[in-house]
Amino acid sequence: MVSPAKAGPETATDTAAPPPRRHTARRAAGLVVSLCALVAVAAASIAIGAKPIALGDVWHGLAHYTGSDTDVVVKDVRLPRTLLGLLVGVGLGLAGAVIQALTRNPLADPGLLGLNAGASAAVVSAISFLGVTSLTGYVWFAFLGTAIASVLVYALGGSRGATPVRLALAGTAVYAALYGYINSVQLLDSAALDKMRFWTVGSLASANMTVVRQVAPFLLVGVVLALLLGRSLNAVALGDDTARSLGTNLVRTRALSMLAVTLLCGAATAACGPIAFVGLMVPHLVRALTGPDVRWTLPYAAVLSPVLLLGSDVIGRVLARPAELQVGVVTSLVGGPVFLYLVRRRRMAEL
Repeated sequence: MVSPAKAGPETATDTAAPPPRRHTARRAAGLVVSLCALVAVAAASIAIGAKPIALGDVWHGLAHYTGSDTDVVVKDVRLPRTLLGLLVGVGLGLAGAVIQALTRNPLADPGLLGLNAGASAAVVSAISFLGVTSLTGYVWFAFLGTAIASVLVYALGGSRGATPVRLALAGTAVYAALYGYINSVQLLDSAALDKMRFWTVGSLASANMTVVRQVAPFLLVGVVLALLLGRSLNAVALGDDTARSLGTNLVRTRALSMLAVTLLCGAATAACGPIAFVGLMVPHLVRALTGPDVRWTLPYAAVLSPVLLLGSDVIGRVLARPAELQVGVVTSLVGGPVFLYLVRRRRMAEL
């Protein structure tokens, strides 16, 4: 017979800590719901725009393209825009989740490591000194700038002795130096300032299949690499000494993490410009659903980030008809208050 004194604590423990299988089932179910939400918002992105189009005409443009004005809007404008928003959302979400795990900082984002500044510096240089004016030209320079900034941050952060604090400090220093350069070029070249203004806001309006094809390979490689790093990043989150005792190669993990972030953030920023709050807010929100396990945080962030991005893009198209608000403006307007609410919650602050 089990005494009440023994049964009580055991019962309390069972109630407080559901079996691991139940946790896994809940997380898997939540991921399925998130995927359904992504499908719904992607469909809305194709069906809803600055120009109202009947659903029958939307389907006709997708399934029976004839080259009419409506078909062109649906298949040549909205479909590439939705695909690019999907890819960019996945890239920004995963980049933010990897950086937050790597630096052990829940408020980190790609800007913390100076990657957005690297992309912006490369674009303003291409505009001012090389006369680049097309989005397809911006893509390659922005990606190159992100890669250079990533290598510079990792080198300054200590390379073999890199730590989360050193990486954050090196990123801050690179960010400050590059934005000083960007502002100087823009002050001296008013044409560069005018052309940079639209890109730096962050927008999907100029999306086309050429840009989608250019950035998709980099994003896909970055997605695979980031997802494979989940177990190692879990060990890093426990501290360097614990990670080493678990057999984690810290140098390799940090180098591969920086490579994944460069591919993801570089391609996303190159295609649309620096878009705020997506890579910062979504991984932070996801941890309230999944807990700190990076193996679950990464896929959730990859699904929910494009939900936020595409949803914000649809809102921007509807609110300002017949014109539109850039998606970077909408994510800032939506993300700012929501993020302030999240960081004030005790549970979120502790994750």
